[in-house]
Amino acid sequence: MLDRLQFVKQRFDEISDLIIQPDVIADQKRYVQLNKEYKDLNALVEKREEYLNLDGNIKEAQEIIADGSDAEMVEMAKMQMDEAKARIPELEEEIKYMLIPKDPEDAKNVMVEIRAGTGGDEASIFAGDLFRMYTKYCEARGWRTSVVDVSEGTSGGFKEVIFEVTGEDVYGTLKFEAGVHRVQRVPQTETQGRVHTSAATVMVLPEAEEFDVQIDMNDVRVDFFCSSGPGGQSVNTTKSAVRLTHIPTGLVAQCQDQKSQHKNKDKAMEVLRSRLYEKELAIKQAEDATKRSSQVSSGDRSAKIRTYNYSQGRVTDHRIGLDVFDMDGVMNGKIQKFVEELQLVNNMEKLKESEVF
Repeated sequence: MLDRLQFVKQRFDEISDLIIQPDVIADQKRYVQLNKEYKDLNALVEKREEYLNLDGNIKEAQEIIADGSDAEMVEMAKMQMDEAKARIPELEEEIKYMLIPKDPEDAKNVMVEIRAGTGGDEASIFAGDLFRMYTKYCEARGWRTSVVDVSEGTSGGFKEVIFEVTGEDVYGTLKFEAGVHRVQRVPQTETQGRVHTSAATVMVLPEAEEFDVQIDMNDVRVDFFCSSGPGGQSVNTTKSAVRLTHIPTGLVAQCQDQKSQHKNKDKAMEVLRSRLYEKELAIKQAEDATKRSSQVSSGDRSAKIRTYNYSQGRVTDHRIGLDVFDMDGVMNGKIQKFVEELQLVNNMEKLKESEVF
């Protein structure tokens, strides 16, 4: 354990020196990457210090016990040694998980896209419920959400809604929410009281920085149009909404949530950049999938991942077989149980295939 942590300390010291070098500071991409690695390694270095202190406490206690000249000191030394020995196994487990190679995307902000699937109006209403669930969850985490584009449903909810989430380790937390979410309940429009099944698709795209994806604006067609929806007369009469089409790939991104044409274009560019980045990331994830079979893959958009059964008050995650009987809580953003269990399974899979121990 200490040998492995010594390598961590050496790398930490190396990065500490690198991030103050002028040539590194001038290279924004490298500087950001090194700062992220510095932050991750700093947490491990702190655990290393705790481990060394505990190891030192055990050795000191053993010396006092071996001397045996002071009964009171011997008793205190035994207590100190017992506490240290009890803490070390816990600390080793914590360090094991921290040593698992991290996905470099996990620290990124995200663009979340929720689209109504099968089920007509009820699917749009469910998409709106999911949007509320995620915004509540993000609010509880202290993350900031910002709507980029919406297409409202005819009976409430959304045919499609795209929103940005900014905060700490957002993609690493939300990436396993990607996939098909299914709801089983009696729709508001149902007069016979029959349970219907509807669905919505959630996509979680890591937000790409400018240095992650280079876009040639000669490859982008820009269209301006009038925004739809609430916002007053200026929204519907001024061509402030922006649609960007990336000609080589056919990918389209638009934004109409801001009153300023310039701000809408910037937001649309963020979405387009993230979609292009995600397209490349999907290829990498597909390659990784051939190497290992992960039950909590974040790459398969068509996979049915979760069912919300209102009549039974049960939410089921099909990937890990987890049932939560708290429908109201879940729909009000209490999804941390799913997040933690999915991350745990994913980390266990990584731990099995890694050569950390």
